[in-house]
Amino acid sequence: MQRPSNRSYSLRGDRMTRAQSLAMDQHWDNYSISAESAVDFEQIFIDKEKVIVEIGSGMGEATAQIAHSTPQFGYLAVEMHKPGLAALLLLIIEKQLSNIKLIREDAIYLLDNFILDNSIDGIHLLFPDPWPKRKQHKRRLLQPSFIQILASKLKSGGRINIATDWYPYAQEIEKNFAANTDFTGGVIPRPQWRPLTKFESKGIIKEHVVTDFQYTRK
Repeated sequence: MQRPSNRSYSLRGDRMTRAQSLAMDQHWDNYSISAESAVDFEQIFIDKEKVIVEIGSGMGEATAQIAHSTPQFGYLAVEMHKPGLAALLLLIIEKQLSNIKLIREDAIYLLDNFILDNSIDGIHLLFPDPWPKRKQHKRRLLQPSFIQILASKLKSGGRINIATDWYPYAQEIEKNFAANTDFTGGVIPRPQWRPLTKFESKGIIKEHVVTDFQYTRK
């Protein structure tokens, strides 16, 4: 399968700070994986109780904090923005985290081609791009077709946690999950494990309403 032509993300510039560039040069190979064959989580996270896939890890602030607080879990951070991956890599080194792997890949392409069915314990999708303009709505990630892919990759009892600060998108997410019979769940209070990031704080200042969802695979 080819990478989707209708991307759910925008390719921003790859300009990085000196520290980020050095981190990528010196440490990327130690903490990254590539999508060349089926991802074997049992080999990547040998001693971890669960495997969580972070789709769109952004600048890595939340991913690093969550991974630091739950060292018994393994985290795969999926992100296309190179400076964001570099920022997360710096946090991994700073916090001496050994339970995160990074991959620069389109999430739909990765899941559909290289992640085995029934292999993931949890998925975090925190503040995906809401693509607010009507003509952009088709680029939103949480379309019914992608939700079905998520269902196939999660283990029975696996969970997906979503947060968005764009209420119209929250309404669409709720509608799309309600139409999928493989999931139960809905809106929940903000989980204690989900840190308040700089990105979320800026939205709150602008009076954006943050909605959290949790869905469980039947």
